[in-house]
Amino acid sequence: MMVYQREFKGKSLLLFTSDYTVVDIETNGKIERLGKIIEISAIRIRNNEPDAHFSTLINPHEKLSPFIKQLTGITDDMVSGAPEIGEVLKEFKRFLGNDIVLGHNVHFDVNFLYDHSYRFINEPFPNDMIDTLRLARRYLSLPRNRLDDLVSYYHFDQRSLHRALNDCYLTHLVYQAMRKDYENL
Repeated sequence: MMVYQREFKGKSLLLFTSDYTVVDIETNGKIERLGKIIEISAIRIRNNEPDAHFSTLINPHEKLSPFIKQLTGITDDMVSGAPEIGEVLKEFKRFLGNDIVLGHNVHFDVNFLYDHSYRFINEPFPNDMIDTLRLARRYLSLPRNRLDDLVSYYHFDQRSLHRALNDCYLTHLVYQAMRKDYENL
């Protein structure tokens, strides 16, 4: 297995902040160089409230596996006419700017975004990040800390889990709930 050095990758932060952008991607389920992003979504948060969102499917130029179709609900027809990754990354990075990226298991998403940014638009992905998985492991005592476990723990509605925009919204809700728990310690 080849390990990629991500020299300009942002720092992993362990904090609560009121301004950030929640990011989530869906992929074709493959790893390393075969892995392709099929959906990118983001919700810009200002003063702890949603301010704007970005969401698009991406054409992977290959058939999706039955597993990915079942997990995400994304079909080959949905992505076949979608925009190209390079075009999407440029638009996405303009939307994101220098914001802190918030995500659940955020290193997975950021590593894909970093590698794709270098490969398709020859730019790094240097944004700092906050991981709700890392926060949950530090501040909660749950047997498992998957996003759906945290959503259940905080009693949020789980419909459409594993679509990027919905996962962004749920991650934001979980982060805000963890913030309240932390402030009440």
